[in-house]
Amino acid sequence: MSRKQKTNRKADPPQSFEKTAMRVSAVSIAGNIALTAVKLLAGILAHSAAMVSDAVHSASDVFSTFIVIIGVKLSAREADREHPYGHERFECVAALLLSVVLAITGLAIGRSAWTRIFAAGEPLPIPGILAAGAAVLSIVSKEAMFRYTRSAAKRTDSAALMASAWDHRSDAFSSVGALIGIVGARMGFPVAEQIASLVICLFVLKAAYEIFRDAAQKMVDHSCGEEVEREILQCVLEQEHVAGVDLLRTREFGNRIYVDVEILADGEMSLNESHAVAERVHDAIEARFEKVKHIMVHVNPAQPGAEGPEPPSPV
Repeated sequence: MSRKQKTNRKADPPQSFEKTAMRVSAVSIAGNIALTAVKLLAGILAHSAAMVSDAVHSASDVFSTFIVIIGVKLSAREADREHPYGHERFECVAALLLSVVLAITGLAIGRSAWTRIFAAGEPLPIPGILAAGAAVLSIVSKEAMFRYTRSAAKRTDSAALMASAWDHRSDAFSSVGALIGIVGARMGFPVAEQIASLVICLFVLKAAYEIFRDAAQKMVDHSCGEEVEREILQCVLEQEHVAGVDLLRTREFGNRIYVDVEILADGEMSLNESHAVAERVHDAIEARFEKVKHIMVHVNPAQPGAEGPEPPSPV
């Protein structure tokens, strides 16, 4: 029997990942602070409740970005004695916190709009054109920030950055709702702006739910999917002296993959020879799958002269 276990150094978060995340976060913070100021000022001067609600959403994004920064910094730390498998799940924790912040923000916006709609004896104000201009600016800016952050999240495979990207997209959608409400109010339907604030609330809550669901799935061990497992299985079977595969298990740990595989090899091999086969399998998986961080290869003896069994379905 031979075992080969090693950490895939290529899959560890490189320093460039942290630098990319910090750069993207700095852009997000600067952009959201500027948008918050513009939208809040426009909302107050133009008497637009929807724009004030949108400004609150942008302000919450500043706090959310700091959560992302903390999560990225913690997840990039090297493995230590207390955390021998690394710290990648801190990114998922950051995404979970981000979803909670978004949910609280969305509920606060919805409560404010609901109260205004049913406030007895208080006429709803007609928003000024300045609020519409601020909404257009927000839509364009937030969509640009979404694309920029999503691109970085895909390059680094970062759950926290992807959550931040969808937060930007939800803000863009909420600004669309605000613009529709402002235009409707200016056309003689004052309640349209409050309804727009309720729509903003729903967009924010939807984004919070999707971020929470994605992060929660990554916090719980589950396989990396049938397609990836088939590719790993094929990679293993291609290696010299591998007669078959008894077992293949994978699990996601944050945004990394851990692999356990039991291979069949000639039982007459020496310990050194079977160890070399295991190491060859390990290195092949490591070279082909960059997301794989940790690999365990176990060698079982095949019956002398017998053909290996049919490759099992990954489990």
